[in-house]
Amino acid sequence: MAPAQQNRDPTPAYDAAIPAVSAADLKPVLDRDLAKALASGELAPSTGAGVSIGVVEHGVRRIFCYGVAKPDSIFEIGSMTKTFTGLILAQMAEQGRVELDDPVRDLLPANTVAKPAGPEITLLDLATQHSGLPRMPDNFKPGDEANPYADYHAANLYAFVAKHGVAVPAGAAFLYSNLGFGLLGQALSVRAGQPYPELLKSEVTSPLGLGDTTIALSASQSSRFIAGHDGSHHPAHAWDLDAMAGAGAIRSTAGDMLTYLEANLHPENIKPPAGGAAGSTLQAALNFSHQLRADSLPGMRIALAWLYQPDTGNYWHNGATGGYSAYGFFNPKGDYAAIVLVNSTLGSKGSFADRLGEHISERLAGKPAISLAD
Repeated sequence: MAPAQQNRDPTPAYDAAIPAVSAADLKPVLDRDLAKALASGELAPSTGAGVSIGVVEHGVRRIFCYGVAKPDSIFEIGSMTKTFTGLILAQMAEQGRVELDDPVRDLLPANTVAKPAGPEITLLDLATQHSGLPRMPDNFKPGDEANPYADYHAANLYAFVAKHGVAVPAGAAFLYSNLGFGLLGQALSVRAGQPYPELLKSEVTSPLGLGDTTIALSASQSSRFIAGHDGSHHPAHAWDLDAMAGAGAIRSTAGDMLTYLEANLHPENIKPPAGGAAGSTLQAALNFSHQLRADSLPGMRIALAWLYQPDTGNYWHNGATGGYSAYGFFNPKGDYAAIVLVNSTLGSKGSFADRLGEHISERLAGKPAISLAD
């Protein structure tokens, strides 16, 4: 799963700025800007690559695709899952089922880990990547490197936590941890009495009507699950996550992800189905999840999972698995958002999804745009 950093060449080239482009007028601009990538680069026919893009600006939605992707293609979104886990946390907090300062120890099965002598890891520490936990647990030893998370179960996670403990280091700084969000998702599931996939559905995807945002695919969805590729454009195995689901297990489409970003952009417009507690708290939970709570990457802040760039006004997150990559952002100040889904993982020049997502943000803002040519 990709780190929460923008994965690109450290000295990228930029295309000249043009006047800010609207969502309705973006595709012809991208057709031109992607021409080299489509002819001989990351999206060339020989790569088997495809990208689905969703953009919304001032309420105008557009979805378009390049390469082998189709508008309804389903992709793995990797670490963008963390933003859903952050929203589940916000939902459960709004519903009074948890508090952000609850020790994670209190949500785990009894006697999982001893109470430390001093301060301990809270749910907020996990959601803001300030828990001090390492990126990955030291007992993560995949039986199948092509599907590395499939055999890491709750028992493995609890064994690590018991050995490592839940003391939070004094002054713990931002440290991106897949382990931390896996633990957060597992802890929320235990408190809710639901497996993570069911909790995701009840708290987020069902109230928002995200029928193609899921972990386990139906037969019809499986037929739309686009084949993934590694960084050299060879076929890659899909990833199945169990105890680490909250860190990166979700699969989705550009259309569903755009609806999700629209909900983040305008929580006040949510009209969830009647009769559900999750729907009634969703607007407040979304607003709650956007509150900036700590420092993160240089020059940035973090809310509940979402990274925030003060210079652009973007809330963003990215993701990658063994065969897919994703980048999404929403900008309340500019009233626009976009999602980029690619069926290949990070390559020698980093994440093409990140570059394309940044490029779209810069075109919407009328700024020089990171080049998409190789």
